[in-house]
Amino acid sequence: MMKTEWINGFEIRTAVNQDTVVISANREGLLSLAAQLTKLASELPGSHIHYDENNSLEEGSAEMIIEKIPGGSL
Repeated sequence: MMKTEWINGFEIRTAVNQDTVVISANREGLLSLAAQLTKLASELPGSHIHYDENNSLEEGSAEMIIEKIPGGSL
């Protein structure tokens, strides 16, 4: 399992509005997500990061899973 690291003070909210997924974050949240996605890019296909309000997202946020799919190079 990939370890996620967070920059102090991060805030991230997610919402689904009709067919649109909205991710809203402050600077620390965006930098944290960028670092985590960079790590995920080096993992095997099927690897994923699970985000929800119990581990990383602001209260009321929609659950979010980002998964690496096959394709490209490692």
